[in-house]
Amino acid sequence: MSSIMKPIERPLALGEQVYSKLRTSIRDGLIASGQPLQEVQLAEQLGVSRTPVREALRRLSSEGLLVSDGRSFVVPELTLDDINDIYEIRMLVEPAAIRYVARLASLPEVRRPLDEALQAATRAHVQGDADAFRGATIRFRAAWLALVANPRLVHIIEQYADHMLRIRRLTLDNYEMRKIVLQGLGRIAAALAEGDGELASAAMREHIEKARVAFIDALGLHESQASAPARGNRTRPDAKP
Repeated sequence: MSSIMKPIERPLALGEQVYSKLRTSIRDGLIASGQPLQEVQLAEQLGVSRTPVREALRRLSSEGLLVSDGRSFVVPELTLDDINDIYEIRMLVEPAAIRYVARLASLPEVRRPLDEALQAATRAHVQGDADAFRGATIRFRAAWLALVANPRLVHIIEQYADHMLRIRRLTLDNYEMRKIVLQGLGRIAAALAEGDGELASAAMREHIEKARVAFIDALGLHESQASAPARGNRTRPDAKP
């Protein structure tokens, strides 16, 4: 009898549902930066008790998507330091990750999802459809990440996916920004089609750096606003001159 018995499918725990709802709202820009989020009001709006709301808010805070502001939480404004930190991590891990998928991606049938996502991004850019463009770039990223054999490496990369979605939401309405991103994805796709890991890695590094500079410009920030020296030029407190 045990062979015909199937586990009972359980719905997501209430705390997980509240977390997912708030996380999606932050990613999609439905909750503005600085807007206070309080347990009582959120619980009333969502029709739940305060406990799952409290758990969700603390979890989102631990992930850096919210910050505590006295008795409430808020979505923090993206500062230049935030963007530099995110892109520094991307520069460390993504070129290394894509180097190892180049051989697989040289096969047309394996590369098909990448090519289709790139074609969709190109169409959306020409049509001026920012939402479709965002969706296509997300699919492109998911397609090459699916080829990375190291799940721990993928987990590290995905930790900053929500922050990247916020940045894209704020900037990809801009034609020039989309153009820069599209050119970068095109160079990466071409390198993968050749099966050249080093070329793919170099294309990813160039793409990340150009996107970082363009995003900073699109958000109206300036390098002089950073609270720390430029990346690669930091000096340890105990270092001698």
